[in-house]
Amino acid sequence: MTGKAKPKKHTAKEIASKIDAATTNRGGGKAGQADRLGQEKGGHAKLECPLCKTTAPDIKSMQIHHEARHPKLPFEPEKLNNLHTTIATGDSSKTKPGVRGSLKK
Repeated sequence: MTGKAKPKKHTAKEIASKIDAATTNRGGGKAGQADRLGQEKGGHAKLECPLCKTTAPDIKSMQIHHEARHPKLPFEPEKLNNLHTTIATGDSSKTKPGVRGSLKK
């Protein structure tokens, strides 16, 4: 004979974290595509390659891209397009990309 089946109860913390994870923009999917590409809001992509228009979030990533894709040309960081300065920042009503940092602080 088996014991009683006890239903599992969820804590308030667990429920709150599930609601937060479901409703907060994490920058994924179709909704986050504009954020990742650096359009309109100055999203994740900060730098743009002047040769092939590929975007990267920082100078180190752009240098890796340049060495892999354009090995015959010298890497010149001053020629990179900074998308965060070229995008009009007049409309502050738009939300910035949802990027969740490390939970350990």
